[in-house]
Amino acid sequence: MMEPNITHIASLIADDARSKMLIALLGGKALTATELALEADISSQTASSHLAKLVMGDLLVVRKQGRHKYFQLAGYQVAELLEHLMNITVMHPAIRTGPSDPLLRHARVCYDHLAGEVAVALYDALVAQGVIKDTLTVATLTDKGRQFFQQLGADIDVLEKQKRPICKACLDWSERRTHIAGGLGKWILEDAFSKHWVKPVSDSRVLTFTPAGIKAFHRIYAIELRSSQPGSG
Repeated sequence: MMEPNITHIASLIADDARSKMLIALLGGKALTATELALEADISSQTASSHLAKLVMGDLLVVRKQGRHKYFQLAGYQVAELLEHLMNITVMHPAIRTGPSDPLLRHARVCYDHLAGEVAVALYDALVAQGVIKDTLTVATLTDKGRQFFQQLGADIDVLEKQKRPICKACLDWSERRTHIAGGLGKWILEDAFSKHWVKPVSDSRVLTFTPAGIKAFHRIYAIELRSSQPGSG
């Protein structure tokens, strides 16, 4: 049996332009080569060469819509790898953790789940209420948690049949504390989108909570949310 060889994948991510394009795709959206070229500040021709390598390396997938081609991360495992690498790069105590943009620090999308201050507060509340059992690096959905999310409309049986963990403790890039990922983390964000509690900001990973969303998260998850606008509420 061949032993794992991480050098090829590591070399693909190590390039500055390619890493910028990969991080741009952490928002979960599919982007064109032109849009990714702008993110990496390179020419379209150079971007096409980089994107071909990322696709061949199974880090990206291509989706065709009419005459256009869109690029996305190949899956949540790639998103998790990028998030872990971002955490490692800012471990030095002299470096401020996470983004400087206060809106991005407050609430953002991390591929398919909620991240930032709001996500950390949500995780803490779920642990405090016994919905999730936290053991520092592992999160487990309790029996009380199953009932809690089933009452909210989550199909726990379906989530448990997926390849990814239903409940995962993810170290938040900016907060350096845990937020919830996995199948349940994805469901929470999708539920918030479907009920118009949260809205994405165009061309950004930033998420803004509507007044209804602020009230709903306080009522359902027992957390106090301020407005997404810094200095308000």
